[in-house]
Amino acid sequence: MKRGFYTIMSAQFFSSLADNALFIAAVELLKVGKAPTWQAAALVPMFALFYVVLAPFVGALADALPKGRVMFLSNAIKVVGCLMMLFGAHPLLAYAVVGLGAAAYSPAKYGILTELLPASQLVKANGWIEGLTIASIILGILMGGQLVGQAVASRMLALDFPVFDTGIDTAPEAAIFLLIFLYMLAAWFNTRIPHTGVEMRPMPRNLLELVPDFWTCNSRLWRDKLGQISLSTTTLIWGVTGNLRYIMLAWSAAALGYSTTQASALSGVVALGTAVGAVVASMKMRLDRATSVIPLGIMSGLLIIAMIFISNVWVAIPFLIFMGGLVGFLVVPMNALLQHRGHNLMGAGRSIAVQNFNEQACILGLGAFYSLSTGMGLSSFGAIASFGFLIAGVMWLIHRWHRSNLVKHKEEVDHLLQVARHDTSH
Repeated sequence: MKRGFYTIMSAQFFSSLADNALFIAAVELLKVGKAPTWQAAALVPMFALFYVVLAPFVGALADALPKGRVMFLSNAIKVVGCLMMLFGAHPLLAYAVVGLGAAAYSPAKYGILTELLPASQLVKANGWIEGLTIASIILGILMGGQLVGQAVASRMLALDFPVFDTGIDTAPEAAIFLLIFLYMLAAWFNTRIPHTGVEMRPMPRNLLELVPDFWTCNSRLWRDKLGQISLSTTTLIWGVTGNLRYIMLAWSAAALGYSTTQASALSGVVALGTAVGAVVASMKMRLDRATSVIPLGIMSGLLIIAMIFISNVWVAIPFLIFMGGLVGFLVVPMNALLQHRGHNLMGAGRSIAVQNFNEQACILGLGAFYSLSTGMGLSSFGAIASFGFLIAGVMWLIHRWHRSNLVKHKEEVDHLLQVARHDTSH
């Protein structure tokens, strides 16, 4: 691997680490401010907002500027969001600004790999990125929980700066202040990313010109008989995992009486299970057999419902590892099938943009559903059960949809599966 690759990995790790720790700090900031419960649940869809709104444009931006510079600017935007939280802006608004930085970061992060590395190293490179991302999720959630905990926060708040008053008086504010430096470290690594020499493609003067092409690609993938199934499945599962971070905090508080610090450790357990399931799937599953895992999606919804009946942490830990493993085992083959169909239909870059749009739209929609449930007065258990029933029901519909395709469009589906089988063997 080229040296620049490891610089990219370092930048990605620290930026993602800060993102996940910041989520925990933002939840605690709303709790300290005695905000309504629905506002904490709304953090997840607010983070996804700009992923959805800017989906047709961020890919073109990443191609118009050196990707290291785009990643630097993205981390700078995240710092602005943190400062907004510290200087009195509403946490939901400030967290949306952090999401804006993340939306711009994503296509640059993946796109630079194709510029820097030969095709023979791309699978290995993506494996490194996904592995480090999972590690940063686990460590970031745990780090955020510790930073807002009394043991660490009391030491940070005890620090006194001469001459001026920082105005930082609570544990989550101290955590956010510290995370600014983590984003700055990630930004410094961004400045060390080498220029790949690839010619930049300027943004069109009329940005709206990008919208029709994006929607054409989106429609093409949704019309494909395998693309529509893999896209709907991965979209729903990423929507679940995106919101599971907050659901885990709410469930831990209601079922186990846990604080944010304690609950963050259980969120890390789910992520660990997801990593294990993803590794097992990568070794056991074939691309042409990817659709066989769809029933696991129905089971994942039922497992979310089952959470409300667990009140013992020693039962919860293996249960959460199993649930995370199920999700990891499901998403890896379906994601690979989606990338395969997207590459054949429109190319990898546009396919990733379409995938990001749909997945983040689902995160936003499911987050809004959960937030609305709590806002209407449902208890944490009631909202979690409603969420689980929705997931199981939609996955059952996707399963029926695929079965219908196998009957009504058998020749087309068989041909697409043969293409996947042929491409896998070469």
